[in-house]
Order: sequence, then structure tokens, then C-alpha cells
Amino acid sequence: MMLTQLGTMLFGVVDTLMVGRVGVAELDAAALGNVWLWGTIVFGLGIVFGLDPIIAHAHGRGDGSRAGLTLQRGLVVALVISLPLMASMALAEEVLVLLGQNPELAAQAEIYLNVQVWSLPAFLGFMTLRQYLQGREIIAPALWVVMIANLLNVVGNELLIFGVDAIGLPALGLVGAGLATGITRTALFLGLALWIWRANLHEGAWQPWSRAAIDPRGLLEILRYGVPVGIQYLLEVWAFQFATLVAGDLGERELAAHSIVLNVASLTFMLPLGISFSASALVGSQLGAGRREEAQRIAWLALGFGAAVMVVCALGLVATRGLIPRLYTDDLGVVMLAASIFPIAGAFQVFDGVQVVGGAILRGMGDTRPAVAFNLVAYYLLALPLAIWLVFGRGGGLPELWWSLVLGLGVVAVSMVVWVGLRGPARRGSTEDQRPSPVEPDSRAASPGGAVI
Repeated sequence: MMLTQLGTMLFGVVDTLMVGRVGVAELDAAALGNVWLWGTIVFGLGIVFGLDPIIAHAHGRGDGSRAGLTLQRGLVVALVISLPLMASMALAEEVLVLLGQNPELAAQAEIYLNVQVWSLPAFLGFMTLRQYLQGREIIAPALWVVMIANLLNVVGNELLIFGVDAIGLPALGLVGAGLATGITRTALFLGLALWIWRANLHEGAWQPWSRAAIDPRGLLEILRYGVPVGIQYLLEVWAFQFATLVAGDLGERELAAHSIVLNVASLTFMLPLGISFSASALVGSQLGAGRREEAQRIAWLALGFGAAVMVVCALGLVATRGLIPRLYTDDLGVVMLAASIFPIAGAFQVFDGVQVVGGAILRGMGDTRPAVAFNLVAYYLLALPLAIWLVFGRGGGLPELWWSLVLGLGVVAVSMVVWVGLRGPARRGSTEDQRPSPVEPDSRAASPGGAVI
């Protein structure tokens, strides 16, 4: 799972590196576009993650048909939720200008988003398939598909951003980067769906498509777990998106430096994120099997593992702070600014690792609401007000902005650890224990011959 997450994050790293070769303005426009993209699509991802406790608990009980039916419902939910997310991309320019960003950069950001918007249903579909396999402890296919798609992304970026004179392919710059991203997302979904079908990975956890896939009770069950996760992610992501907007107010170089550091920090974040997905699946399956103490042990191990990995990442960021920014840009001012922020980014790595694993443990327990409160208090009552006061009230710069983010992450991380200790898996049952589950119309054993898509 850690490797899969690294591979997923590499898409954004490659895009940033290659767009940065075009120019600082293009890099800033892509960064602002991603502010709006991830500030909206993350809600859909959170809803898709509502599959985790249902599938993991069903897998732990050996209830394959319920896991397969939940996948079908997850695909339905992913398709439906992608429609308003696609429509929201048309608001990017207006929202970014309203938030005080450069109108020209905001216009370019919307163009960057509009050329890739068609791929959002495929991206949510891929994530749905991945969560299904993860809940059943089948990990390798998603990793291989992500690795192959990374090669496609590099080739697509090179061809579409910079063009090929020999074949008359024009250099599309920022537009080319958006098109390459859309093509890559679509390939992810098609590749994983084909892999599941050809390898019969649905065998033992499937039932033929039926009306049960659109049963309102089943769809609402996913939303019951997923909506709080989506809100939690919205709160967390928009805290960092607002920080990006504040960096944009400081100047173009400050925004570029902030984007570089955040991009690298997001890459290292993929390691504990992978651990968190594993923790969610394993805690959920143990609870589904009734092994609560084992689930609690896994939770503590995952928290410790997440913290330890990020200690190593933090040391790496500090040691290479003068080298990494040069991979993104030749602008010496941007390089120096980014280098000054990397030690601060390293400081919050440990908190970041702990909080993401803690949130996944709660998700595996089916206890998705407390994280909403933790994020609301930490970021919107503490970190962001402090950042605004330090930057605009006290004349601070990027360091003050990033230390404020450290505070927010620290509060969330401590809250997660306390909650796991006081209300952790040892004190929870499976989702089936917590409330009556509707009787499925077709709960017979999965048919190995059933179609997957």
C-alpha cells in the first residue's frame, strides 16, 4: 500500500516537475488549479472511503456477497458524486479571483482543469475498485496498474506539454499537462477493471448486478460512513489550500516555493497514507471476525509505524533541503525560499503520519465522525487564525505560515492517539454489531462466472 500511494503521488510530482520547466507562471497556474480540484474532489474520495469498514468487516466475517454488492453500490455512488464535482470545475476562476488570486493565473487554472474534467468519474471509479481490493487484502494489482500508468503519464506529459516537431504535434504547455492527467486517470480505471476481470479477482466476493446495487438503504449506508470522512478531508485539505492562497498573496516566488515544499511533503505523506489504508483494512477485518484485542494491537502498531516512517522522512527533507528545489526550478529566489521551509515541513512530518493513520483506524472501526471535530478545531479555530494573524497582522512570511500548519497537525495527531486509546477497536464491534443491517435481496454465495463491470 505504501508503494501504491507513492506511485499515485508520483503523478502530481511528475506534472509539477514538467510544468515547472515551462515557466513559473504555468507552475503557479497549475498549483492554483489543483487547489480547487483537490479542494472539491477530496469530498468524493472521502465518500468512496466509506466503503472501507463495510467491505473489511464483511471480509473478516467471510461474507463475500456483501463485499461484492458493496463494490457495486460504491461504483454507483462514485458515478453520481462525480457529476456535481465535474460541474464545480467551471467555478474555479471565479472562486480563485474571489479569494484574491491573480485573475490571469486564475483564468489559466480553470483552463487547466477544464481539459481534464472528463476524467473525474474514471478516477473515482478507480479508487472504488482499489478500496474493494484493499478491503479484501488484495494489494498487488493496484500497485502494478499505478506503476504502468506512471510511465504513461511521463510519456503523455512529454508529448503534450512540449510537443514533437517531427510529427507535427504542437507544444500545448499547461493544456497538455491537463490532457495527460485526464488520459492517465482513465487508464487507471480501465486497467484495474480489466485486471479484476481477467484475473477473476471478484471470485468469492461478487454477485450478479441487480436492483440491490441501487437499493437506497445500501447507498445510504455507504454515505453514512463516507460523508463524515468526506467532510473531514474537506476540512483538512482546505486548511492547506487556504495556506496556498495565503502564500499566493505573499508573491509569485512565495507561491512557487510553497507549492514545491507542499508537493514534496505530500509525496512523503504517501508512506503513512499507505500504512493507514492497511490499518483500516486490517482493523476492519479483525473487528468483523470478532477479534477486538487483535484489532487494538494492530492500531497501536500502525500508529507507531506511521510515526517512525515520518521521522526518517523528516530527516531526509532537512538533509536535502538545498537540492530538492533545484529539481523543480532554476529560479534562485524560489530555491532559497523553499530550502528555508523544508526544515519546518520536516517538523510536522511525524504529526502528519500519526494523524492519517489515526483517521484510518477510526474508519476501519466505522467511527468516522470524531475526526471531523478534531480537524475543525485544530485548523479552523487554531492554525488558520494564527496564520492569518502572523502573516497579515504581524508581517510574517512563509515560515510563520508553515509553523501554524504544524500546530494544526499536532493537535489532530494528539487527539487521534487519545481517542484510539480511550475508544479504540478493543471497545468496538463490527459494523454489524453496532446497528441492525438491512437484509440483502441476494445474499447467496458469489458466482464465479459473474461479470465484474
